[in-house]
Amino acid sequence: MSKTHRIWQRARKRRMVPVLVGALTGTALLMGCDPLAQRTSLVPPTRPANLAPQPKPPSVESQRLARYYGALQQDLLTRGLLRTDGGGPETPYDADDLRRNFEQIAFYDEYGSGNLRTSGALGRWDGPVRLRADFGPSVSAEQQQKDRSTLEAYAARLARITGHPISTTTSRARANFNVIFAGADDSAYVAGRVREILPSISDADLQVFSNPPQSYYCLVRAGGLQADPSSYMRGVALIRAEHPDLARRSCIHEEIAQGLGLRNDSPHARPSIFNDDDEFALLTSQDEKLLQILYDPRLRSGMSAEEARPIVQTIAYDIMGEPQ
Repeated sequence: MSKTHRIWQRARKRRMVPVLVGALTGTALLMGCDPLAQRTSLVPPTRPANLAPQPKPPSVESQRLARYYGALQQDLLTRGLLRTDGGGPETPYDADDLRRNFEQIAFYDEYGSGNLRTSGALGRWDGPVRLRADFGPSVSAEQQQKDRSTLEAYAARLARITGHPISTTTSRARANFNVIFAGADDSAYVAGRVREILPSISDADLQVFSNPPQSYYCLVRAGGLQADPSSYMRGVALIRAEHPDLARRSCIHEEIAQGLGLRNDSPHARPSIFNDDDEFALLTSQDEKLLQILYDPRLRSGMSAEEARPIVQTIAYDIMGEPQ
C-alpha cells in the first residue's frame, strides 16, 4: 500500500469486574511437540516431507497468556456473558434504536463520559473485500485449518448480510484485508507482515501489532487513500493465537465487522458485539441489521452524519418493517 493511505486503528479491550482485569479468552494454545512416534526399529521415523513443520513449543510467556485469557473467558462464561444466541425476547430493539445505534457506531470514533467525537464521514468498502488468513509460525496446521474454516464461513455470512462482494482468498497478491493469527512468540513475523502490508505504518503503531499490551485481545486497522479516506481499500486484523475457540471466533466477528466500517462501540447497543459489556461474543441480529444499513446502496462512503441521518432512518424502518 502506498504512503498515501490513511488508516484508522481499533483495538478490542475489555473491562473485567473481578481480580482479573481486562479480557476475554484463551485456554491452551497449541502444544507444538511432535506426537510420540511408534518405534519399530532403532532408526527414528522420518517426518514426511509434504507435511508442514511442527511449531516450536510455546514459550513461558505464551503459556502464561493462554492461562490468563482462559481464566478470563471462564469467568465471563460463568457470569452468563459471551452469549452466542444473537439475542432473544429479553433484548428488544426497534427502528429508532437501530437508527441511533448505527449513527454512534458508524460515525463516531469513541465514547466516554457521555462525550462522542465524530469523524464526520461514513467509511466503508466500495470495492470487493478479499480476506486472507495469515498465520504466525507458532500456529499449528490443525489450528490453521480451523481458523480458515471459521473465516470462510464468516465471509460468506457477511456477503449475504450486506450484499457486498466479501470473500476469502489464499493469494497474497489478491488479498486486501489480512487477518493475522499470531501469538507472543510470533512478534518478529507480525512486524514483518504488517510492515509489508502497511509500509507507511509508524514504528509506534507497528509495535502495537507486534507486541500488543495484554489488555488488547485483537485489533484492526482499515482505511483508504488520503484523497478519499472513507472508501476503504486495505485492512489488517490481529487475532491472538493464545485465545481458545470462542474467543478467536469472537475476535474474528468483531474485528472484521469493525474493519468493514462499524468502527465504534456504544454502551447503548443491545444485543450487539459493539458494546464493551461482553454480553455477546458473536454477531447478533441487530449487528446484522447495522451491516445491512452500512452497505445499503442509498448511502455512500464519505457522507456526514447529518446527510445520512434521514436516509438511515428510512432504511432502519424498512428493515424493521415499521411504519415511519
